[in-house]
Amino acid sequence: MKELTFNLPELPYAVEEAMNRLRINIKFCGNDTKKILLTSCLPNEGKSTVAVFLWKMLAEAGFPTVFVDVDLRNSLIRKRFDVNYDEETSGLNHYLSGMAEYEDVVYKTNIPNGYTVPCTQLLENPSPLLEDARFKQLLDKLAEEYRFVIIDSPPLGSVADSTLVASICDGAVLVVRAGATSKTLIRQSLHEIEQSGCKILGSVLNRVDVKSKKYGKYGKYGKYGAYGYGYGQHAEENNEK
Repeated sequence: MKELTFNLPELPYAVEEAMNRLRINIKFCGNDTKKILLTSCLPNEGKSTVAVFLWKMLAEAGFPTVFVDVDLRNSLIRKRFDVNYDEETSGLNHYLSGMAEYEDVVYKTNIPNGYTVPCTQLLENPSPLLEDARFKQLLDKLAEEYRFVIIDSPPLGSVADSTLVASICDGAVLVVRAGATSKTLIRQSLHEIEQSGCKILGSVLNRVDVKSKKYGKYGKYGKYGAYGYGYGQHAEENNEK
């Protein structure tokens, strides 16, 4: 199995502690919660970085974990984390198109217990492929072989892809950018996830100015609490989506 390398920056202490709280909460969601979707309301809210570091921390904690890049329209994972694959590397796009099989698209990484199914080529309209039974079969097989399957999908407010993916996941985490995303849009996104039949595990409030109390206005999103605060500085430096 070919190994892919992720070059992940070291997190500031406060950010790492917030991510650890998220990891612990995910761990206690139950043994049946394996396929976990990370999504957001809009682009540039930080979901991809939260997804990658959650994957890393779960893997380093001893849980075999696979990261699946389902942002087939606008994936920035390779560029952001300098992942070392080339044009000959098969990814999720090849699998969904029938050009590769399961064993061709699952890779070891430099993260202990960390595996990945990358997106190696962007697609203009992946929705029909995500609706195909082949995609569900992939996620189900990954869930059999790994303790956690962390899935990074497009924002809910941009395209319908996230709702399609959510319908075959065990749970979802909504990443929200503090001070930029309205309560109305948050409620709408939560409703879309619920309508898909996916359980909402919680939310991450991202890009928070920890010196300010303004984030308190978000409080509770209905009955859903925020898992962590304090991603502000790191997220701004990396221009998260």
